[in-house]
Amino acid sequence: MTNSKETSDTSDEPVLTAPQILRAAHEQFAELTGLRPEGVSRFERTEQGWLLEAEVVEITRVPETMSVMALYEVTLDATGLLTGYRRVRRYERGRTDSR
Repeated sequence: MTNSKETSDTSDEPVLTAPQILRAAHEQFAELTGLRPEGVSRFERTEQGWLLEAEVVEITRVPETMSVMALYEVTLDATGLLTGYRRVRRYERGRTDSR
């Protein structure tokens, strides 16, 4: 008796959509750091899972253009579990990139 299911293409890992991955990254990053991402400037699939760059306000100042922003690199596995994060850079909100 043969099995009609293809076993080479099946996986126990759930297939998550891009919005589900972004929500998972946001929730886990905020829980670990206490920082809430304001935007995502990079989002890509890697061999290990997912890679994102999230922008957050690290220090709120008045006027708002003087607030200190940070760019964090966030990695997740294929199932949406956060595997790491690191701050890539800090800058004032009103500053443009000089690179």
